[in-house]
Amino acid sequence: MADGQGDNPMEADVKMLKSPQMGLKLVHMDLKGAPPKMSYLREIFPLFEQLGADGILLEYEDMFPYNGNLQILRSPNAYSPSDITNLINLAKKHNFEIIPLVQTFGHMEFVLKHNSFSHLREMRAFPNSLNPHKEESMELIKSMIDQIMAIHNDIRWLHIGSDEVYYLGEGEESKQLIEHGQTNTDSLFLSHVKAVASYVIATYPSVKPIMWDDMLRNISIDKLKESMLDQLVEPMIWEYNADLDVRMMSLQIEKYQNTGFSQIWFASAFKGATGAAQCLTSISYHLANHLQWLNIAEALPRNTIHLQGIALTGWQRYDHFSVLCELLPLGIPSLAICLQTLKHGEFSENVEELVKKSLGCKSLQLNFPSSEDAGKFPGSDILAQVTEIIINLQVSVDKLLNENIYIKGWFSNYHRKRKFVHLGIIQNFEGDARGVHAQWEAAVSKLRTAMERIYYPDAVEEWLEEHVNPALTRLQIFVKDMDETLASSTIN
Repeated sequence: MADGQGDNPMEADVKMLKSPQMGLKLVHMDLKGAPPKMSYLREIFPLFEQLGADGILLEYEDMFPYNGNLQILRSPNAYSPSDITNLINLAKKHNFEIIPLVQTFGHMEFVLKHNSFSHLREMRAFPNSLNPHKEESMELIKSMIDQIMAIHNDIRWLHIGSDEVYYLGEGEESKQLIEHGQTNTDSLFLSHVKAVASYVIATYPSVKPIMWDDMLRNISIDKLKESMLDQLVEPMIWEYNADLDVRMMSLQIEKYQNTGFSQIWFASAFKGATGAAQCLTSISYHLANHLQWLNIAEALPRNTIHLQGIALTGWQRYDHFSVLCELLPLGIPSLAICLQTLKHGEFSENVEELVKKSLGCKSLQLNFPSSEDAGKFPGSDILAQVTEIIINLQVSVDKLLNENIYIKGWFSNYHRKRKFVHLGIIQNFEGDARGVHAQWEAAVSKLRTAMERIYYPDAVEEWLEEHVNPALTRLQIFVKDMDETLASSTIN
């Protein structure tokens, strides 16, 4: 996704910040899509630390080893309790703060898709949001939180999600209460979030809840003050656009300050924010987003509001049912640049050199990475191979099948279906067809092997089916038709 900044790192609008005060820099691990194996986390955590990360925002979704009546929530590849313990110990080894994220209101698809919990939907047809009126809804949330806290028993913060609570107020119970003037959507939202946050604080006094801020943005200052939510949670203010409006965001922060919030978080994005089906990460887009966040941080009133930190989100799916966006290794160069930019308060030639050294690459392409210089970091082979396939596979297959005059003129779909072909014609494209076919079969086999080292089989199959199979299958069918035609030895 181009943003007009080009590949020259010094073309970006850089504001020099001598002493950036960004607090904790958290790398967001979105495990609801293509969750990496623990072996890969052991490889990549040292790089995160080297690049300046201070912690991990860990969004488990169905990868947490829920048990009891929640066992149905577990993915077939869910981490085991011992895996989580090893992950916690690994984080401690690298001095990482771990903040688990558990959705408690919106984005509950991984729970509400199951028949045993579908009656807790706000709207029967949509598994997005939880019905806040049912006592069983709160019991569900408490159980999920308790199971996560049983393993993460020494954390300082717990992220309770609460973003994008779609269809809130549209369920039958909500509509009846709203129609009778007993509540409104703002009150419904605040009441449920307060109940969840109050439970966390009462049950785990040393833990402070964090929540996404988007549902708070349009609630009035008076309503927020009345709710006293500022006593219960720390809002995480998120915005992922390259052209983030600094003035509007500063006004939003001022609103939260006037409401009573004294501790806030920011959330940027290093990948997964430029399209649900995006495959390649535009570094310049995400760099621009982080430069704007630096500008916002610089303008904060330090004496009245404290920035706890910033989560660099790396979304792997837009929601539980969407396709995969950029795989984690594809986003590592962007993460490296964004972390180092936050650490130094600018993007400069010095930062660029530090990133190149950390990633083992000779150059950095700020629009999209190059397959020829992907670096030498854990997963760089996947970055190189995915980039090569995304850029060239479809193009080369289209060129062969759509532009070759002999294929278009004498080996069309009509001819192939009826095996109605002059065998002598095939010699004009057989070599090219077999060469392209062999090239991509080898490339895909190599990518599959690299992906299987990092990912579970279902993630590998999903990615290949979405991004490789449409072009490769078309090519395979063409070669099969060619072989069958040659084998028939019939001259027409």
